[in-house]
Amino acid sequence: MVAFEEFTEPPIPADTADPNSGPPLHEACSPIGELVGIWRGRGEVDYPTINGPYRFGQQVTISHDGRPFLRHQAKAWLLDADGNVLRPAAWETGWWRPGANGRLELLLSHATGILEVFYGHVDQRRWEFTTDSVLPTDTAKQVSAARRSYALRDDDALDYAESREMVGEPMTPHVSAELRRVRA
Repeated sequence: MVAFEEFTEPPIPADTADPNSGPPLHEACSPIGELVGIWRGRGEVDYPTINGPYRFGQQVTISHDGRPFLRHQAKAWLLDADGNVLRPAAWETGWWRPGANGRLELLLSHATGILEVFYGHVDQRRWEFTTDSVLPTDTAKQVSAARRSYALRDDDALDYAESREMVGEPMTPHVSAELRRVRA
């Protein structure tokens, strides 16, 4: 047995965003397996309570380690009119979890102090989610509900859209982006 202090890397397989390397994708993840990869692109964020719209860049990494879920990490940065980076923006991490009968769970934790549980389903190459519960911290914006969709247009283009019900506004489109696969 190796003592805890004797290894430099964790003694477990690393997760991978490359579906062609690492452990095999768990069979339960087949309805979401096409999402494994690193996706990067641009989009727009707007809402009635912000002085927008704003342009942003985003990278979404969806990886796995052979178990029956995918890991989700997304980072965004605001862009000026010329496409130059202004500052970091949204950051979220979570898990895509397949369930019975094509049902999906998406669990997300946002750096802004919001935890969300989404339920959804897959329809061909489109994944639709609606929040079941939203838990904001004391310092987070008041968010009541959200909807998300991800759609593969081809093997290398992922469209993402989100609507939110927050800060007293009804469900309103909030974010949309077109991401391209940068690593398979």
